[in-house]
Amino acid sequence: MKLVCGNSNRTLAQAICGELDERLTSCKVQRFADGEIFVEIEDNVRGEDVFVIQSTSFPANDNLMELLIIIDALKRSSAKRITAVIPYFGYARQDRRSSGRTPISAKLVANLITHAGADRVLTLDLHASQIQGFFDIPTDNLYGAPVMERDIKARYALENTMVVSPDVGGVARARALAKRIDAPLAIVDKRRERPGESEVMNVIGDVTGRSCILVDDIADSGKTLVNAAEALMARGAKDVTAYLTHGVLSSGAVARISGSILKELVITDSIEPTKEVMDAHNIRVITIAPLMAKAIEYTAKEKSVSKLFD
Repeated sequence: MKLVCGNSNRTLAQAICGELDERLTSCKVQRFADGEIFVEIEDNVRGEDVFVIQSTSFPANDNLMELLIIIDALKRSSAKRITAVIPYFGYARQDRRSSGRTPISAKLVANLITHAGADRVLTLDLHASQIQGFFDIPTDNLYGAPVMERDIKARYALENTMVVSPDVGGVARARALAKRIDAPLAIVDKRRERPGESEVMNVIGDVTGRSCILVDDIADSGKTLVNAAEALMARGAKDVTAYLTHGVLSSGAVARISGSILKELVITDSIEPTKEVMDAHNIRVITIAPLMAKAIEYTAKEKSVSKLFD
């Protein structure tokens, strides 16, 4: 196999290579003066099974174009099979028409990746599972729950732990983790008045004296997590920690979380953490490199990827 990466998360790509005992294929990704992206694959990939590791995180459009152009370059270099490994799939929150005259951008991005020449897609914790159906090529959606499970079991007294979904839409995700660690489940019922803002209305479940673990897939502004933590503490929770897969953490989010009552926010390295994130006293990063590496290995050997989550 051959492993290629763009500029979005080279640290994760190198960690995946380390897990697989492989080296990154030499790939030159440059920009012209006007911002156009130029790619040159510097190693021979003819007849190879190639995996392109690239999150479409901030800057989302640049990283998406890098992915598309790398795929095109590999296709024109006669790679046998190209798998787009996208730890964080940008535009996933635009998975339906929220109102009249709006796009379904997740479907558009799926079409772009397919038409660029990808033969299959490997991604992690899609914001909406139906996005798998947006692709006309095989798509494996991995789950970060096993990584979180191991970390939680190593750090918590599980008999006093409760898993909490920060909204009704995330109940299935929270329930799956609760089942893995054999913990009860609570739900924060929230009403969103406008995009980017949330108002906590009620907590379903008795959290009194419990160490609560909020579980979600994405944190952008951080307001949902902070509001949910405040609601849980107001209802008698002992402390509140949050585990989530994708730390988007847009402008102001890190400061908001650092100044909150959250004991800790645990994110994965699906998006390369910034210096601000690494310096925050209550934000910790765990790696998904072993999980992604194993999925890549199983895909290359035509083994069942679902066995990773049995």
